[in-house]
Amino acid sequence: MEEDAFKNLLKQYSPRFGEIAIDKGFVTAEQLTEGIAKQAEDGLSNSRYRLIGSILFEHGWITNEQIDIVRCELFERKELPQ
Repeated sequence: MEEDAFKNLLKQYSPRFGEIAIDKGFVTAEQLTEGIAKQAEDGLSNSRYRLIGSILFEHGWITNEQIDIVRCELFERKELPQ
């Protein structure tokens, strides 16, 4: 049950994480595309799901500080009225 809630949150935030990271100049569209492909590859091979930020970090394309900046902006945007 808890895993389903986690997956729902990931679906909601993951695409926007990448958009913000690109907008801020932290990663390129090509890097994000490669990261998303790796995420999908993991899913197809039944590997443990990894956040896109973790994948980008593992490749050295984004820092932990940049991930924190993106997350802060992501949750600030969530609070704004739609």
